[in-house]
Amino acid sequence: MDAGGVSEASGRGASSTTTPPLPDVPGVTHRWVTSHGLSIHLAEAGAADSPPLLLLHGWPQHWYEWRRLVPLLSDRFRLLMPDLPGFGWSEVPNLGYEKEILAGDVLALLDRLGIERVGLVGHDWGGWIGFLLCLRAPERFSGYLALNITHPWQRFDVRKLPAFARFWYQLVISAPGLGSAIVRQGRLVGHLLVRDLQNRDAINDSDLDAYLSVLAQPDRARASTLLYRTFLLRELWPIVRGRYLGDRLETPTTLLFGVRDRFIDTRLLAGFERNAPHMQLELVSDSGHFIAEERPQLVAEHALRLFAT
Repeated sequence: MDAGGVSEASGRGASSTTTPPLPDVPGVTHRWVTSHGLSIHLAEAGAADSPPLLLLHGWPQHWYEWRRLVPLLSDRFRLLMPDLPGFGWSEVPNLGYEKEILAGDVLALLDRLGIERVGLVGHDWGGWIGFLLCLRAPERFSGYLALNITHPWQRFDVRKLPAFARFWYQLVISAPGLGSAIVRQGRLVGHLLVRDLQNRDAINDSDLDAYLSVLAQPDRARASTLLYRTFLLRELWPIVRGRYLGDRLETPTTLLFGVRDRFIDTRLLAGFERNAPHMQLELVSDSGHFIAEERPQLVAEHALRLFAT
């Protein structure tokens, strides 16, 4: 990976870091694409002339989150599975963890790849960024499959306050010094990954190591801290004050949500209808937060329904 000149090009600085070997997933190839002045790791599967499908991972994961979808979708789509800046095997910027900036990074990657229009799947923070992408550049996305994330059209309501208690771990991770150390140590992150699972085999010990070994690196642990600190200090209050209430989602969208999610309360899913008339909400009774790993067949079925031509 060549990160030369990144600091000057991006204006966000960049830390040099090493990563463990890439986990092997049959049919997946890897390359690094310089975009927005950052070296972005891109995992790909499927034929180059197939319709492109962009998949954006959540935290504490990376491209490997989609491993169970590769055999289900790669015969129909060109799967584009980037690591977001700071995560997986992508370069680690020192700044720019606002989700609007990360959405800009994704658009820049599509531009660099020469892709004008794409189907979109996003989970967790990748799901939030997916909503921002569809609001910002709807002409670029043929449809959107959002996985276990709430929508941007939140309104302040005291009755929702108990739902935010589930964000306790974000306070821990965002704490200066302490948060990064806890992420590196891995025990809390591993606990968060497995305690939500309805099917423990969905993320086995090898999968867990694929996630935790990357986060054990100081720069990437710090990226996790900055991701959440930016959200709590700069983004959360404007969102609940109605930052996106003037925006309308025109992209055909399905929000697929495992209701056993321990991190996002279903009370945060209501109230999108006025702003997202083309969005369908489907609740899944036998899945938690990590639905792409627990229910890959169901996710693939929805992707085929939304994006297959």
